[in-house]
Amino acid sequence: MRTQLAEYRVPARNPSGHSANKIHDDLVARQLGFRGGLVPGVTVYAYMTRPLVAAWGREWVEGGTASVRFVKPVYAGEVVTVRAAGVPADPAALEVSAVNPAGEPCAVLTARLPELGAAPSVDLAAYPARELPAERPPATRAVLAALDVLGSPVLLWDAAAAAEARAKFDDPDPLAGDAAALAHPAVFLDQGNRALDQNVRLGPWIHTGSTVQHLGGVRPGERLTTRGRVGRLFEKRGQEFVELDLLVVAGDARPVARLSHTAIYQLRAS
Repeated sequence: MRTQLAEYRVPARNPSGHSANKIHDDLVARQLGFRGGLVPGVTVYAYMTRPLVAAWGREWVEGGTASVRFVKPVYAGEVVTVRAAGVPADPAALEVSAVNPAGEPCAVLTARLPELGAAPSVDLAAYPARELPAERPPATRAVLAALDVLGSPVLLWDAAAAAEARAKFDDPDPLAGDAAALAHPAVFLDQGNRALDQNVRLGPWIHTGSTVQHLGGVRPGERLTTRGRVGRLFEKRGQEFVELDLLVVAGDARPVARLSHTAIYQLRAS
């Protein structure tokens, strides 16, 4: 494998400026000390998956892993430089960074191909599906700690969902020329966000990172259910974090991704 891949540049776009999460709204984000509304982490992650799909194709989309941390805000209009390089000590890994115009890494990602003969097993019974709450409780530490099983967001991966993802991620579906085209890998992180914001009522909040294990590609017409629970709650520098342990299931029985999804649900008071 090449140890250095061609970098590319993409003008960042904020597709969530009118979403319920006001961290993406210019006015609210400025009140919280940012220069403007934050480009969603899922969108930045989508940019960063392009070299992975180019280098590894279906092998990574269906069975690889990725661990991403968002370390600095990305703002709409900034030209983000995406750089990918091999890891000399680990030929099955790539490191990807998203760098802002000041040369600062805004997100860092490590991805790996699946190990030969080491297909991960998942206990589906450990991730029961639940109805979403009719009324979401406020996102407090006490509420999140009391949640046993999260309500399960559902997404039908059809032509409309694929078109929405292309618009949101400014990116075509991976392997779109393939007769068995797969869903964009950023869909899993997007569903991680839904597992949080469809279970509790949030103020402005920030997705800080995710680790995902691909367990099989998502194909047109499949119904995705995101199941899980609160894995961990912690405080860091006056901000409250939640880590979700999630499994995305196609149909009723085929796991397609397992992820750990972390967010700041309560920002530090300014």
